[in-house]
Formats: sequence, structure tokens, C-alpha cells
Amino acid sequence: MNMHVTTTPEQPNREDAAEALRLLKNWAACASDADLAELDPGIARLLTGQGDYPSFSREYPEAFTVDAAYKAGLPDLQNGPSSLIRGAQRQIQHVGISNFRLPIHYHTRDNGDLTLETSVTGTVSLEAEKKGINMSRIMRSFYAHAEKTFSFEVIEAALDDYKADLESFDARIQMRLSFPMKVDSLRSGLSGYQYYDIALELVERGGVRQKIIHLDYVYSSTCPCSLELSEHARATRNQLATPHSQRSVARISVELADGQDCLWFEDLIDMARAAVPTETQVMVKREDEQAFAELNAANPIFVEDAARLFAEQLENDSRVGDFRVLASHQESLHSHDAVSVLTEGPTFEAASLDPRLFQSLIHAG
Repeated sequence: MNMHVTTTPEQPNREDAAEALRLLKNWAACASDADLAELDPGIARLLTGQGDYPSFSREYPEAFTVDAAYKAGLPDLQNGPSSLIRGAQRQIQHVGISNFRLPIHYHTRDNGDLTLETSVTGTVSLEAEKKGINMSRIMRSFYAHAEKTFSFEVIEAALDDYKADLESFDARIQMRLSFPMKVDSLRSGLSGYQYYDIALELVERGGVRQKIIHLDYVYSSTCPCSLELSEHARATRNQLATPHSQRSVARISVELADGQDCLWFEDLIDMARAAVPTETQVMVKREDEQAFAELNAANPIFVEDAARLFAEQLENDSRVGDFRVLASHQESLHSHDAVSVLTEGPTFEAASLDPRLFQSLIHAG
């Protein structure tokens, strides 16, 4: 009698599978797409670039052009429905772009028109039910006016454009630049260019617009107390002593009063010089250095004095509305700085200060 014994095939292990895959890939390398499909249509998923796996072009399509229909079909997630909002569905007061740069033409009081590299920040408000904004529209709207010689009227036109384009209620444009102004030395007859960090700002909130100018003014501050102590040492003990003084920075921010459209950069700089005449010098020979020492001795100043002296000039100019003075005396005696803040009107009032506000009052030569 014949006996038939059924034998169970041995279960393949990982090494068997790896060898089978190696063999399959070797065969697939020489096989056609038809051979692969005939063997198993799904086998191409194991073989990158074969069968029904997408084969993408690696060449840049220089000849490709975008027509209206193609553009209309492009996804636009940022302007999607409110269902895509992440986080609290709240209004955002300002959203936009910062520090896009371009050359801008400016009128000046003394030297005609200048073209200066300008850093622009543009923002708008965003309603709670809107996902986001198209950031590039701010740049496109601004570029439409970039070839004009800028004034607050031109900035207002740019703001109108992107505010309407983005369907926003509130908006802001801020333009930062370094303004050159030729300054004479004190006694030698030389002259050189002083550069002033200036910003123009146009803000619209609740339909009300404010025109604001910011100026960083750099000066030397001699401590009145140190000056008196030094003179006391000379007078009572015949001891040579020098008072301490230091480079100091004031950030003067002014809102143009209602009905005022022009406050020249030079005018604001002149006000700062009239308040505190010990501006740092550009061109200096020995006679200028001596003159600067004498000028500082004639104008010793605490940081409180500086804030009040700047304020005195501002409040006496009818073109100036609300204002703020930030002053920082970057001490040569102490390991810390002496600072002061003086504001006039609600525009610049703040219960809280940016923790790094005074650290930004650094003059980089």
C-alpha cells in the first residue's frame, strides 16, 4: 500500500524575504513596464520610479506660462474659511511684513531731493473670522508709489491702496532710514556727515490717522554732580580730577498736530540741538576736542534734564502735537544706564514698556 505524507512548507524568514526582494529588483531593472504590470500591477509600489508610481520631472519648465484659469485654480490656504483658523478666534490688531527695503526719494529742507535706502513695515488689522492676509499685496501696493518723492500724502495713498486691497479697517506704514546731514566742526572749519536714524509712521485706527516722526539724537552728557566733585578736589586739595561723561541717545517721537503736513527732518534735528547742544562730533582736530570739552562743561546734564529740555523745544513748536522723549545716558561711571521717559498726550502713553526698549537706544557708529 502506498502512503502519501503531506509536508508543510517551511515558513520563510526575514532573510528569505530580503533575498526574494533582491532577486525581484534585479529582474525589474531589466523588465519593461508591461512585464511588471503582467506580473502584478501592485508590484511597482515596491520599486521607486516604476509602474504606477508618479514619475516627476526634474527639469525646470522655463516655457511654462500661467494663464487666468491656472491662476484661479491655485490653492490659497491663507485666505481660506474661518474653519481653518487655529487658536483663539480673535481680532489681530496688526499683521503684515517688516523690513522690506527699497530706495525712496525724499524732499529735504536744505539739499533738494535725496534717494535713501528705506526699511518699510506695513501692517493691517485682521478680523476675528478671517484666516489671514495675502502679505505680498502690502508690498505690491507700496511699490506702486515707490517711484514718487515721498511725503505723508504719498504714504497715505499707499496705505489707502493696501487697506482697500486687503479689506482691513486699521493699518500702519512705518519707514525707517538713515538721514545724512553735513555738520561743521566746532573750531577747525572742517565738516562731515552726521547720520540720523529717522522713521516716518502713518497709523490709522478707527478711521483716525496720525502722522508720526521718530528721531534718534546722539549726544554727550557730562554729569553735573561729577563736575562739581571734580572742581571741589581741584579747589580744596589741588587734586586733578575729571568729571565723567558718556555717549547718550534720545529717541524723540512727535505726532504732527492737526492740519500740519510737514515737519522737516532738519527742523526736528535743530530742535534737538537747541535743547542739548553737546551732539557727538564728526570731524575733530585738537582745537575741536578742546572746544567739545568746554561745551560739555558749559552744559552738564542729568538724564532728567535731558528729557525736560527736549520737551521744552517740542511744546513750543505749533507743528508738534503729542510727543514722547526717551533718553538713555550710557554711563561711564556705573555698570548700568540712566534712563528717562517723558510723554505728552495719549498717543505715546503706555502702562507697560517693552522690556528691551532702552537696549534699542544704542548708537552704532
